Amino acid sequence: MAKRTPLFDIHRRLGGRLVEFGGWEMPVQYTSIMDEHQAVRTAAGLFDISHMGEVLVTGTAAEVFLNGMLTNDVRKLVTGHGQYTLMCNERGGVIDDLYVYRIADTEYLLIVNASRTDVDAAWLQQQLAGYPHNNFVGLHNLSAQTAAVAVQGPKVIEFIDQCFSGGSTGGLVAAKASALKKNQIAQFQFSGHPAWVGRTGYTGEDGFEVIAPAEAIGAIWTLLMKTGESHGLQPAGLGARDTLRTEVCYPLYGQELNEQTTPIEAGLGFFVAFDKGEFNGRTVLIQQKERGVAKKLVAFKMSDRSAPPRPHYPIWSSGERSAQIGEVASGTQSPSLGIGIGMGYVKTEFAKPQMPITIEIRGQRANAVVASKPLYRKPV
Repeated sequence: MAKRTPLFDIHRRLGGRLVEFGGWEMPVQYTSIMDEHQAVRTAAGLFDISHMGEVLVTGTAAEVFLNGMLTNDVRKLVTGHGQYTLMCNERGGVIDDLYVYRIADTEYLLIVNASRTDVDAAWLQQQLAGYPHNNFVGLHNLSAQTAAVAVQGPKVIEFIDQCFSGGSTGGLVAAKASALKKNQIAQFQFSGHPAWVGRTGYTGEDGFEVIAPAEAIGAIWTLLMKTGESHGLQPAGLGARDTLRTEVCYPLYGQELNEQTTPIEAGLGFFVAFDKGEFNGRTVLIQQKERGVAKKLVAFKMSDRSAPPRPHYPIWSSGERSAQIGEVASGTQSPSLGIGIGMGYVKTEFAKPQMPITIEIRGQRANAVVASKPLYRKPV
């Protein structure tokens, strides 16, 4: 049976259409994906992300341990700062992509994907068991006790401070939530509960993610909706979350990323710190960086009006001697661009921007072109 977040009753009351996602019963939309998408791009949207996992890693050896588990360099993080990173197996395959925040000198908060929370916790526990300084590392899966929301869009900065009173009590020293810069995190008080507020998100827009005790998240959602209403805030579901992240080419675990795919193939080499020393998968990833890879993740736009591309649709080369060169990982109709867009893995020789390709949609091939990432850029 699918799990439910602490906000389940609120979603039902708001008329959210509920679907199973990553083992959770989640709202896919409330009004329409188009409305919710445009609200986030022009004003503000509020998402339930309580299905995602939170893992706390503590101790004097936590930094060194995590640097062996993750591709990015956690040594670069000062208290109150976070970074996007990946956790790989020894073959370089991605176990998960996640955010890691340094919330205190020897404390790190990992925000992991819903479908991977148990896998990640078990993997870290297994790795820790063989770590020589494991007495100096604590591993705590907080996912059952915590919940989270993401409030995203250009107008969020206008009302976020009405929801969290006073200065920060942990993480970054900040007088108010709006003082945070991108990828910074601080703890604020909410009706006697500690709430972590990070300035990040999964939409390509400015905004914040709030992680709090499960019993407080309903009141946080309600207050955000109340204070944001006059700024155009709308509740938003998984449908808009998917169209928003696809427009800006953010990967989704299980589609762009899996244990058989590496960060180099996925175009995420920027988040791999080869110069920091040994970490899981480093040897394979160095070889791929030096020798190249057989497939690469590309973004594409449909050239003409068509039914939207969807995951697993075949990608073909164009021209007379057409052959299948790959497969769509994510595909949708872009509300911002008004055309079909997506990401997919293709043979490396076809991974050049402006390369014409065709997507097989319901048995018919439709013209498309490989495009630079991100597919959507905010108007200046």
